[in-house]
Amino acid sequence: MDITLDHARDKLSLRKVPTGSSAKLKPQPLPVQVFAAIPTPMLRIPHSPIARLIAVLPAFLLAPVAVAAPAQAQAATSGASEAAEDQPTWAFEESDLPVDPAFRFGQLENGMRYIIRQNATPPGQGEVRLYVDAGSLSEQDDELGYAHFIEHMAFNGSKKVPEGEMVKLLEREGLAFGADTNASTSFDSTIYKLNLPRNDIELLDTAMMLMRETASELTFAPEAVEREKGVILSEKRVRDTYAMRNLLDSLAFSYPSALLADRLPIGTTGTLNAASSEKLKALYERLYTPGNSTVIVIGDFDPDLVEQKIREYFTDWASAPTPPSPDAGPIDPQHSGETSIYVDPALSERITLSRNGPWLGEQDNAENRRINLLRRIGYGIVNRRFQRMANGEAPPFRGAGLGTSDVFEAGRTTNLMIDAGDGEWQNGLSAAVTEYRRAMAYGFSQAEVDEQLAIIRTGLENNVAGAETRSNSALTAAAIGLVEEDQIPTTPQSGLERFESYADEITPQTVMDALLQEALPLEDPLLRFEGRTAPEGGEEALRTALEAAMATPVERGELLSGIDFAYTDFGAPGLIVQDEVDPELGIRELRFENGLRLNLKHTELEQDRVRFELNIDGGEMLDTAENPLATAMVSLLPRGGLGKHSYDELQTMLAGRSVSYSIRSRGDTFEMSGTTTPRDLELQLDLLAAAISDPGYRPQGEEQYRRSVANFFARKDATPNAAVSSALGGIVSDGDPRFTLQPMDDYQTLSFDQLQHDIGNRLSYGALELTLVGDFDEEKAIAMVAESLGALPAREPDFRPYSEARKRSFTQDRSERLIRHSGNQDQALLQMIWPTRDDADPVETMKLELLERVIRIELTDSLREELGQTYSPGASASQSRDYEDYGTFTVSAALDTGDVDAARTAIIETIEGLRSKLVDEDTLLRARRPMEEQLENMLKTNKGWMSLVDRAQSEADRIDRYLNARSTLDSLTSQDLQAEAQRYLDPEERLEVLALPEPPSPEMEPAGDE
Repeated sequence: MDITLDHARDKLSLRKVPTGSSAKLKPQPLPVQVFAAIPTPMLRIPHSPIARLIAVLPAFLLAPVAVAAPAQAQAATSGASEAAEDQPTWAFEESDLPVDPAFRFGQLENGMRYIIRQNATPPGQGEVRLYVDAGSLSEQDDELGYAHFIEHMAFNGSKKVPEGEMVKLLEREGLAFGADTNASTSFDSTIYKLNLPRNDIELLDTAMMLMRETASELTFAPEAVEREKGVILSEKRVRDTYAMRNLLDSLAFSYPSALLADRLPIGTTGTLNAASSEKLKALYERLYTPGNSTVIVIGDFDPDLVEQKIREYFTDWASAPTPPSPDAGPIDPQHSGETSIYVDPALSERITLSRNGPWLGEQDNAENRRINLLRRIGYGIVNRRFQRMANGEAPPFRGAGLGTSDVFEAGRTTNLMIDAGDGEWQNGLSAAVTEYRRAMAYGFSQAEVDEQLAIIRTGLENNVAGAETRSNSALTAAAIGLVEEDQIPTTPQSGLERFESYADEITPQTVMDALLQEALPLEDPLLRFEGRTAPEGGEEALRTALEAAMATPVERGELLSGIDFAYTDFGAPGLIVQDEVDPELGIRELRFENGLRLNLKHTELEQDRVRFELNIDGGEMLDTAENPLATAMVSLLPRGGLGKHSYDELQTMLAGRSVSYSIRSRGDTFEMSGTTTPRDLELQLDLLAAAISDPGYRPQGEEQYRRSVANFFARKDATPNAAVSSALGGIVSDGDPRFTLQPMDDYQTLSFDQLQHDIGNRLSYGALELTLVGDFDEEKAIAMVAESLGALPAREPDFRPYSEARKRSFTQDRSERLIRHSGNQDQALLQMIWPTRDDADPVETMKLELLERVIRIELTDSLREELGQTYSPGASASQSRDYEDYGTFTVSAALDTGDVDAARTAIIETIEGLRSKLVDEDTLLRARRPMEEQLENMLKTNKGWMSLVDRAQSEADRIDRYLNARSTLDSLTSQDLQAEAQRYLDPEERLEVLALPEPPSPEMEPAGDE
């Protein structure tokens, strides 16, 4: 729910990236099963109130969203805050949980708190946060959206930093806007975020200065406020989608009297237009006080130095009354028995049963963590049953889930959600309600409990093994959990010890007892339907179907017997025919007699973690004009299980093991990747070998795919971005079937039988390249590989060239293309696209990527800051590694329909300016420095190593490219960028794509949020 600045991703030219101009439908399956997550959350999963609220809302609403809501009530509060001496400074002072001693906690005399922790994962970097314990719930009716507006103004001038200079200052230090410099506003908090690429004292000093300026020194210049209005209104316009409208309706139905439904952080058009310097400053001074704020610094810094800097910068912040905590409610426990139908053409069918109850207000202590573990097991068992039903040959629903979540501190909600195929709501409702009632009536089996315990125990053990190399981001999240939720940051070891102390006492009965303490009985529940078409019979039919499902007798279910993993012997271990070590980076490169390539890079960056990636020859090169959907279903292949095990059987037998099974088509290979541990590396390798030598091709995944296809086509034009994405591949390629969205029926008729025909040969015989990066014993790993992938029958020795498949063209028709979307009448998207080149020349590729960053900076200055027309203008240089002489350079802007002409003019002027004159040195520095820092830090994480090593033998040029990247980047000049702009970005040669709304029908009335 956080409103977070949305910026184009940063990238380096060291590996292939998508070309941006290709859109082809490959609906994703449900999340791929990871049989034991790494790491598993703490026994008591910390949730912010926002996370708790989101947990009771539809899954697609997890994306950051914000929209206007009618003003209905003054902000209710819990009354005056208690005196500081009556409250503990930190939640752990009143808990029996042992706080992690590596954290340092403190409080200044003015009341501001701080949390410090020295950490070197990744080395030489750090994270700084300013947490303000206030968000949109603290606004009055005439201030809607102002907490978020204040967040924007933090980037628009303070006493020491002139307007427009904060981002520039940080870019000069190597922090990319969006990736490293960001902020978010939610219902109950505002967080300012700086990710520091270096741990030098000067940069820390700058970060502290900027956070201090943000805390109390923002200027709110009237002209800056007026300019920023356009940016925020653009953000509001972009986020006003079918998902947001569904959210608003859901909140109003579930919590009709609650304040939260009227306090979405974006505000309303009316209140935003009425914003003034004086109004914003008044709220700022009311909410931003020392006692309401916490500074968090996690990273590779001396804690004494950090504490000194915090005191140096924040001691003079004058004390002020801490604002009262707002009440998000009221949540009425008696609100029940009502039925609602919400229809939108873009929504898939979902039925939600819910009951509200009081907030339990449980303190974070050892006993409550034990109870919450029992509840977690109970919910896990019920949802595992639903998952098993969805995995069946004739699944009654796409998915279902049971859960209970706090709604801030105002109440709690228990939900049963059922996602059904179009027109299948009644079958899905009946099946899910019956299984829910079976669980409540007969409880659980010990085998089901044991499966959940295995997952939890493995996760805790993994946490302990990797405790010394937890990431800065994970530790920052733990610190925020303490500040926001009073969740005590404990050590992984203490968590495991608590678990083991009572694990033997966990029984089906104790699990059910704990579950029933929290989960509200779904008697006479609120019943809500959302979908594309209202159910025949309306609300009465929904309620009648529910009553029938509740009245149907249920019987005790049958338990599945245990099954052992059948893939442990692949024949005689493979013989090694080549074993070399790259002298520059220490990458060990081996080759087996059967053709398997193996790349190894041992690191100690993450203890007890091993990243793996297996590349198999083929990928999208198998798609042809005659068979453009050959690989469309590849990502669903795991749903077919293995030859000897169904997908559901795999989930059961591998529970508690840190292994995963996924596959995707990427360029010229099929890729299987994930993270495991040294303990489970052997099993993971066996699973990979089984997946390519004996895939199951069972039909269970086909129905999931078809339902995903139907949902995709229903939403493909629902927003400007979706409409452009759906149409662009065909436009750019002149209708080449490989890159063009095909008719829905073509996807619906795909099958696993056809998939086996299209890709089976590649899985059986295609060249293989396996890469392992992380904490493992090399010799043991080599032996494991020899007994699994190395023992398979001989493969083709080299990856195929696919010369014909690599041919791709960019349309010669540069006429403007108009695309219609079915979103709001004020939403438009403008894109300009130019053909460039492939990434064969690393110098040319680096030039284009630096030019991309320059243009992004220039467009942000012109479209966002000067004109206030668009929330997030974008630029993207994408040079293909897969298609010869093919690449694109794209500039885009989400706009109000009335601003299209002005934005087009501004973009063209920006491009023409880069072609006609040299980029000034400061802009070049601001674009270059984040790229330099990214290169410097790339090999400080296993993820960075994997991006370099995964094709170390078949694409060896990546190594040289990386080794020369910094010198290449430093050598680039303004003249180089001007030459690139002149070569590729001729405004007269642009392909312009404009998405506008479908013309309104006569009966449509203007929508408003006043």
